[in-house]
Amino acid sequence: MVIVYGIKNCDSVKKACAWLTRNNIEFQFHDFRKDGLTVAKIRQWMKVVDWETLLNRRGTTWRKLSETTKTSITKTLAQKLMAEQPTLIKRPVVENGKHITVGFSQDSFTEFFDARG
Repeated sequence: MVIVYGIKNCDSVKKACAWLTRNNIEFQFHDFRKDGLTVAKIRQWMKVVDWETLLNRRGTTWRKLSETTKTSITKTLAQKLMAEQPTLIKRPVVENGKHITVGFSQDSFTEFFDARG
């Protein structure tokens, strides 16, 4: 089962969901804000993808953090902050079995889903 994690109003999430629909790939949507996110899930992702790949340093949530927090960010702190403020996670995070991809581009999705069937 393919699961798309993100927030509904995110353009990248919208594009990813549209791509999946166009390509007849069934998926379930998990909204960070509505459905929450556990530290265990974030840890699971960090076993597959580097924590720095998961961390969204472009969004407003990141910009609102103190300079001290930004300059002293570590894997442990990032994990804690992402659990508290899921919008610090780059979107979408897409699970396809034990494999995940972060972010959206048509090329990366084509490659990701072709490689995993």
